[in-house]
Amino acid sequence: MKSQDIRKQFLQFFESKGHLIVPSAPIVLKDDPTLMFNNSGMAQFKEYFLGNATPKSKRIADTQKCLRVSGKHNDLEDVGFDTYHHTMFEMLGNWSFGDYFKKDAINWAWELLTEVYKIPKENLYVSVFEGNPAENVPFDQEAWDIWKTLIDEDRIILGNKKDNFWEMGDQGPCGPCSEIHVDLRTAEEKAQVSGKSLVNNDHPQVVEIWNNVFMEFNRKADGSLEKLPAQHVDTGMGFERLCMALQGVTSNYDTDVFTPLIEEVEKITGRKYTSNEIKNVSEEQDKTNIAIRVVVDHVRAVAFAIADGQLPSNTGAGYVIRRILRRAIRYGFTFLDTKEPFIYKLVAVLANQMGEFFPEIKSQQNLVTNVIREEEASFLRTLDQGLQLLENVVKDTKGAEVSGAKAFELYDTFGFPKDLTALILKEKGMSYNEAEFDSELQKQKTRSRAASETSTDDWTILVEGNTETFVGYDEVEKEVKITRYRKVDSKKDGKLYQIVLDNTPFYPEGGGQVGDKGTLFTPNQAIEILDTKKENNLILHFTKELPENPEGKFMALVNTKLRSESASNHSATHLLHQGLRHILGTHVEQKGSLVSPNHLRFDFSHFAKVTEEELELVENFVNEKIQEHLPLIERRDIPFKQAVEEGAMALFGEKYGDNVRAIKFGESMELCGGIHVKNTAEIWHFKIVSEGAVAAGIRRIEAITNEGVKVFFASQEVALKEIKEALKNPQDSLKAVVSLQDENAKLKKQVEALLKEKAKNLKGELALEIQEINGVKFLAKQVDLNAEAAKDLAYELGTLGTNVFLVLATADEGKPMLTCYISKELVAEKNINAGKVVRELGKYIQGGGGGQPFFATAGGKNVAGIKEALEKAVDFVK
Repeated sequence: MKSQDIRKQFLQFFESKGHLIVPSAPIVLKDDPTLMFNNSGMAQFKEYFLGNATPKSKRIADTQKCLRVSGKHNDLEDVGFDTYHHTMFEMLGNWSFGDYFKKDAINWAWELLTEVYKIPKENLYVSVFEGNPAENVPFDQEAWDIWKTLIDEDRIILGNKKDNFWEMGDQGPCGPCSEIHVDLRTAEEKAQVSGKSLVNNDHPQVVEIWNNVFMEFNRKADGSLEKLPAQHVDTGMGFERLCMALQGVTSNYDTDVFTPLIEEVEKITGRKYTSNEIKNVSEEQDKTNIAIRVVVDHVRAVAFAIADGQLPSNTGAGYVIRRILRRAIRYGFTFLDTKEPFIYKLVAVLANQMGEFFPEIKSQQNLVTNVIREEEASFLRTLDQGLQLLENVVKDTKGAEVSGAKAFELYDTFGFPKDLTALILKEKGMSYNEAEFDSELQKQKTRSRAASETSTDDWTILVEGNTETFVGYDEVEKEVKITRYRKVDSKKDGKLYQIVLDNTPFYPEGGGQVGDKGTLFTPNQAIEILDTKKENNLILHFTKELPENPEGKFMALVNTKLRSESASNHSATHLLHQGLRHILGTHVEQKGSLVSPNHLRFDFSHFAKVTEEELELVENFVNEKIQEHLPLIERRDIPFKQAVEEGAMALFGEKYGDNVRAIKFGESMELCGGIHVKNTAEIWHFKIVSEGAVAAGIRRIEAITNEGVKVFFASQEVALKEIKEALKNPQDSLKAVVSLQDENAKLKKQVEALLKEKAKNLKGELALEIQEINGVKFLAKQVDLNAEAAKDLAYELGTLGTNVFLVLATADEGKPMLTCYISKELVAEKNINAGKVVRELGKYIQGGGGGQPFFATAGGKNVAGIKEALEKAVDFVK
């Protein structure tokens, strides 16, 4: 059975049981500060389990893209070494929000596996929670009794808290779970060892495929459990493992989920992958297999993350994505001998394979391909730099063991993998101090953990139920009551309180716009609102103190100056988006934004640098829309489908509900939940301050409006005044600057002419210093010239014969530079390469370079190393 059919059958089965089928949420979470990525099927439904929102159906089924590479759920280092862990995986799930419970969940799971998928019952084992007296949670007798009607009792296993009690986190909804495991071993293997003894023991062919979680409790901050008001079912079945069971193979990578990708890697690299059926492969083949598994797994995770809007970067979720991709690149570099980008070529296979069910990978295929290709090229350059740095470390090491701290510096600062360091050192008969490396790594983790350590108290509930309403589109001042509050203590921010209001005018951070600030007033007290965010459908107001009487009435007042500036910048991003599509083309799509009171940042897809002329056209376009005094046309709570049909732009990677809010200024219409001006005239003026690349195919514009523009123009006026004063207040400042530039250009030409003359004079002096070594005219000398003049001198000296080998060093303005010239005849005869010469000698000046076989240069940082570099140059002709 093909994987596409397996997925369809799951969804059709639960649709027949009255479940609403919903699409996968984006793999990147943008509205949950507690998680970077969707790491389980239930992540997008947290607000329902917490009782902060009402689901559109009490029964839901889906397949969710998940990523487990950070925090508690981190499978990254397992991936590739075994056949069943993945970074990105699909989680098939069925959900009950206060509807059916254990009986239906268990019976339907059994029906689907044994009657629809026809997995033999004798290959299945199930587990139930054994209970935990310490927490007053009893043995799950109900689940045991249900399973007894479906399966032999000797196939039911008691599981402990670690295996059979599921928790959302340190706090929140939790409950016992019942897992289903499948035994895929041969009949001979089963006869020798019972599958029951291998359950939950990391056996590659006895694996969990489905987990039924029965949410009955809420874990409080002190660790105690309380009963939830409603019982829920949360199930998750690993799609890749299910495919393995149904396709008669013993490895996820032998299923058609991965084989098309593996075949493409084989074609590109010329390396062969051996299936899990082939035993006792050589050590070399095993390394090849691991590397190919790493590559095909990781490209899925990275491609879907980029398609959902998360670009690789040096911080946060972007850093995690970059780290996954770099792990794949280095495995290819080390074990598949790929020294050029190749992983990007797999995106086409992935899009063809999964585009039907996940259309985002198809529609974003070009962007994903370009970003991965550029990331590969960049990291391969880093690896090349790391190899040179490692050579320097080896050179400075006495003995056969390199310092673990040095190896960690290469890893931490330059991203140079420790296993590659070990491999290269092994080839040189050396190693590094692993204990010292691990110690440095642990110190870094401890520092990082300490910086992000947070403790959160339980909510103090003042008003029961879900009574919160956002009124901020219409009001900036409102009489309110506090419905709940809790204390949060972190190393980063110190002690803060999170307050929830029954009616709030404060806009929570979202859609790129920062959260509102303001004040909660009582007759005797003013509480400053430092920030506003949304978490699990609750709007949280952050304060440093609690009111003296939290149960009283308050006046909530938004800081309207800050909000007005944010609104101005937010509306300008909509006009900017329209302008970019109008000027550059409709291929332009928003890929990220930041809207604050001070400025706006807008990331968009585009294949080239935006020219000055294009930027001017875009700026003029936006300012024309501002001058047209376009009124805001806001439509709230309209059906998503209707809004899109009417021309509203929906952004990739955003999660939209059934009903949405559409914002229109003239012909610009977008789905947006943010705060906007009532008329474009309020923006006053729009000014682009910078444009640049963020990643391959992604550009970034930063701009200002309103007060920001006024400040900008004022600073420009001050700068012009200072320039005039420096030029002695000429009648025409521009003419004076041009005259100064012309004069500078003339002087520059005179200096260049003098240096050329100096180089010619030096030719005669240096010709006398040339030595003949092994039939080669050799000279290695430091000269008092700039780099360009040294090049001229090298070519002048090169006319002295057909067997000249020169290395000239300069240190103009404290920047060391090596210039190597080798006669073309000598290059051919002796197979000497100037590029290789400067790369080797460049190590002494802490740098590198390259060029042609007969001429090359290398720059560096260490002027003191010039002497040793020149001394070592003679080794190339001896």
